[in-house]
Amino acid sequence: MVGHVDHGKTTLVSALSGVWTDTHSEEMKRGISIRLGYADTTFRKCPNCPEPQCYTVSETCEKCGEPSEELRTISFVDAPGHETLMATMLSGAAIMDGAILVIAANETCPQPQTKEHLMALNIIGIDNIVIVQNKIDLVSREKIIEHHNQIKEFVKGTVAEDAPIVPISAQQNINVDALIMMMENMIPTQLYKADKAPHMLIARSFDINKPGSPIKNITGGVIGGTLTEGLLHSGDELEIRPGRKVESDGVTRWEPIFTKVTRVVAGRDPVEGGTPGGLLAVGTSLDPTLTKSDSLTGQVAGLPGTLPPIHNDLKLELHLLERVVGVSDEEEIGSIKTSEPLMLNVGTATTVGVVTSARKNIAEVKLKRPVCAEIGSTVAISRRVGSRWRLIGVGVIRD
Repeated sequence: MVGHVDHGKTTLVSALSGVWTDTHSEEMKRGISIRLGYADTTFRKCPNCPEPQCYTVSETCEKCGEPSEELRTISFVDAPGHETLMATMLSGAAIMDGAILVIAANETCPQPQTKEHLMALNIIGIDNIVIVQNKIDLVSREKIIEHHNQIKEFVKGTVAEDAPIVPISAQQNINVDALIMMMENMIPTQLYKADKAPHMLIARSFDINKPGSPIKNITGGVIGGTLTEGLLHSGDELEIRPGRKVESDGVTRWEPIFTKVTRVVAGRDPVEGGTPGGLLAVGTSLDPTLTKSDSLTGQVAGLPGTLPPIHNDLKLELHLLERVVGVSDEEEIGSIKTSEPLMLNVGTATTVGVVTSARKNIAEVKLKRPVCAEIGSTVAISRRVGSRWRLIGVGVIRD
C-alpha cells in the first residue's frame, strides 16, 4: 500500500482486513504511518453473485447470505507516505510482489510523494500495480472524471501506465469488491523455489514480553518479515547477518547471531512451517533485548552457512534518474561525486555510506553499517537534497 501521506492507505488496509496498522503511539497521535504496518486477509468469493459483487473478505456473502469460498490469503504492508519516511517505504517495497498505489480524489494528482513512490516501484521493479482512486465520496462526479484523467496523464510512460484505476471510498466501503477482483486479476501469487535454503528478509523485530513478567515466563525475541525462498520450520537453527555490533580495543566488528526457531506464525495462526510470500513472525530463543524496537530490521536470517556475504563496502553499477522526484521544483540529478554521503536501501536494510570512488557509471561506497546481500542485488540510492534524503536512482552490486 503506497501513496502520499493521508490519502487513505491505512483506512483501506482496515477495510480489506479489519486490522488498523497504525499502532505506534506517535502514529495514532499524528494520524500518519511511521513504521511499516502489517495485516493479513483472506480474499473470498460468493458462488452465486455476479462479478464484482461476488468478491468479499467475509465468510458469509453480504449480498445473498451464502457461505463464501476461500480464494487466497495475502499480506499487506502499509508503507508510510510522509516524505521523510521514504527509506521505510523502500524497505516495504523490497519484500512485495505487487503494489496498490492509493491516490486521493480530493487532491490534485500527482502529489510529491505519489510521484516519489511510483518512481520507487519503477526502480525496484514492481510492475503488478493496481491504482486506487480513493475518497470519491468527497468530490463530484465531474471532479472524479477530471482527476481520473490526471492520473492517466501522470502514469503515462511509467511501470503503471497500463494499471487499472479503481474508484473507491475506503471509509464508506464503496467499490471494495471491485478492488478485490482487480487485485485477483493483476497481482498473481508468485511461484517460489521451496527446495532452496531459506532466506528471510527481516522487516520488524520485537520483544513481546510485558514489563514485569516473571523470568520463567519470558519468551524469546521475535523477528518479522518474509521468506524470499526456501521453507522455515520450528526447531531450525538460524543465523542472522550482519548480526550484532561488537567493539573491543578501539575496533568495531559485526558478528553473526545464532539462535533457534521456536515457532512460526502466519497472520495470527501458528503454522508448522513458513513458506515464501506473505509475512511471517518467527519466534526465536534470542534474548528479547536483541530484538526490541526493530533493532534487527534490515538483517537477513537463514540456515547457518547459507547466507549471502556481509559487505562493508559496495561497488555499484549506477542507473540514475534524470530529475529529483518528491519536490515541487524537480532539479536535475548531477553525477555522484567522491566523498558524497548517500543513503542506500538494500532489501529491508537502510544504511548510509560515503563515496570513496566515482566514475561515469560506477561508484564505490564505504558503509557506516554493513549489509548482507547477494552480488547482483538492486540498491535504491538517495541523496541529501536540502534537509531531506531524495531518491535519485538505483545501483546493482558488482564484484
